[in-house]
Amino acid sequence: MTIENFRYTLLAGMLISAGVHAQSSVTLYGVIDAGLLYASKTADPATGQNAGRQFSLLDGGKSPSQFGLTGTEDLGDGMKAKFKLESGFSAANGGFNNSNGNVIGRQAWIALSGRFGEVKAGLQPSSFFLAVYAADPRELSTFGSGLVTYGGSVLATGIFNANAVSYTTPRLFGLEGSVMFALGGTAGDFQAGRQYSASLNYQIGDLMLVAAAYDGNEGGTAQTPVPTDLPFLGRTLGAAYKWGNLTTKASFANYKVAGSFNNNVYGVGLDYLVSPAFDIDSGVWITSDRNDTANHSLLFAMGAQYFMSKATTLYAQVAIVNNHGAMNTGLSANNVLFGTSGTTIGTNVGIRHLF
Repeated sequence: MTIENFRYTLLAGMLISAGVHAQSSVTLYGVIDAGLLYASKTADPATGQNAGRQFSLLDGGKSPSQFGLTGTEDLGDGMKAKFKLESGFSAANGGFNNSNGNVIGRQAWIALSGRFGEVKAGLQPSSFFLAVYAADPRELSTFGSGLVTYGGSVLATGIFNANAVSYTTPRLFGLEGSVMFALGGTAGDFQAGRQYSASLNYQIGDLMLVAAAYDGNEGGTAQTPVPTDLPFLGRTLGAAYKWGNLTTKASFANYKVAGSFNNNVYGVGLDYLVSPAFDIDSGVWITSDRNDTANHSLLFAMGAQYFMSKATTLYAQVAIVNNHGAMNTGLSANNVLFGTSGTTIGTNVGIRHLF
């Protein structure tokens, strides 16, 4: 090979390498959300009794404040490698929040996708939690939504699943399936901390139907400040239908926790895009303890969002919850996850920015 040919070969190699790297991308993204919260009652964490009214600055009034890195590499022939690293923080004080106290506590996974579907490994949400999200009329707002009844029943179990491997099928004839298996990671005890989840999602036109199940054991090596390994069985069914700018949703979920509540939660609600800049939504969630039907609650919430831009949103929310017996449904996943007996009223106004 002559020097000139070597130069051409080296230049060609550099151009090919540059082309490969041009097909890869890494994106920094995030949400910062803060607002003011008022609640007419607040549960004392030690006694569960009413500790009085609360007025506070609330982190994540509409959605958790978070930031992360996500990346994709095009491997050719329809195949891609992906990753996501996501952490939560508090807009109120800068500390960790909605992240289980870990540096990368929300998501940390790598995936391979293609015509075969997607295989994902690492810290990730369960198929069950994603199904609950799909059927919630307020998109699991941290204030006044199905996230409150979910978290009040099983805390963060199913939301943050460590040591997990999942597979999602390609969508065929409107049907998509997903399964997740989280290994407990305890030597000599394969049952400790082991978690299973599966879901089916069917979409045709403006109709969406979803069903999912979750089975989790306590223990394992994924111990975090907020428990993510409560022993519980979860089942959910949901439906959504869109008429123009109006979307209606209905759902059923069961959270059966060993030695505690066996909650049936029935939810229904709607979302209406009044204009491109203004949206309103509402929902009702009825919770009943199958172990003792005297324990039940009713949660109603309504919210309005004004989109100042694609990134910045002003919002206002109001919620009312009524608890009977030992039921302790709260108003918000942040600050007021648990409530007291009787009726509690709360409001939340804030601003959210996406980046």
